Formats: sequence, C-alpha cells, structure tokens
Amino acid sequence: MIKKISTNPFKGTPEQEAELKKVIEAHLDDPGAVMPVLQEAQDIYGYLPIEVQKIVADGLSLPLEEVYGVATFYSQFSLSPKGEYAISVCLGTACYVKGAQKIMDSLSEQLGIGAEECTADGKFSLSACRCIGACGLAPVFTINDEVYGRLEAKDVAGILSQYK
Repeated sequence: MIKKISTNPFKGTPEQEAELKKVIEAHLDDPGAVMPVLQEAQDIYGYLPIEVQKIVADGLSLPLEEVYGVATFYSQFSLSPKGEYAISVCLGTACYVKGAQKIMDSLSEQLGIGAEECTADGKFSLSACRCIGACGLAPVFTINDEVYGRLEAKDVAGILSQYK
C-alpha cells in the first residue's frame, strides 16, 4: 500500500518542536537512531508530516530521503494526521466479499476524503485495514474502539450522524 502525504496544513507548535529536538539530542550517539526518533516524533505529533521529517533529518545529519524512506517503509508510521474519530474499514477477505468496498466508497463520499486522509476540520480520518478479526460480523469498520458490523452502504450516514 502506498502511503499518501497529507494535504492538511501542518499545525505543529513550538513546544512540540522543542520536545522533538530533545528527543533527537538524546539519540545523537545511537546507531540506527532514525527509528526510535521517528517513533517518538509520531508520539509527539500524531503523524510524520514532511516538516517533522526535515527536523529529524537535520537533527540527525541524515539525508531527508533516508528519513522519508524509513517513514514510508514501516507500516507503523503515518504521513497523514488521524482525526478525532479514526475510521478504519476492514478490507480483509470476508469483509471484502460481503461488500466492504461499497462501505469504504460510501464513507469516502460522505466525508469528502479518500483512504489515508483526514477531513480539513480534523474530525474524521479514513483508512483501510486488512483484518480486525471480526469476520463473523462482515463487513465491518471501526470508529476509534467501536466496532460496527453486518453493514450495508445505506447504514453509513446514520452511524456518522452519531459523531457529527
């Protein structure tokens, strides 16, 4: 899966940047520091926008391409912000054959965003996953920790209305 770069404007604070610079300083002498620094950077910002990757690259004296390569290679890293309500649609086999793509399309249409994107107001983000282990409820999606199953595309609007 190709990771999308966020189109939402970066909203980092001076406090976050200061915290990240302390993290970088603490890892300057560590071989392979880019992984732990990116992990902590994502904890600070919630995701790894290019602005944060540049700070990491400069701080560790690494080419931006190397930092970007690590950030895009490992699935634990996100280049897009997560919304207040993070929606994840299961596209595993059981969900997919029971119509999960229609659910994903409906969510995308109603939210005005695609997969791995966040609404401009930061309220919703949308992503796909491969299996959440709820095959008996297929198709399913989650909003934060809440699981919604046995869905049809017509159910999406009612569920979203609970969060708006």
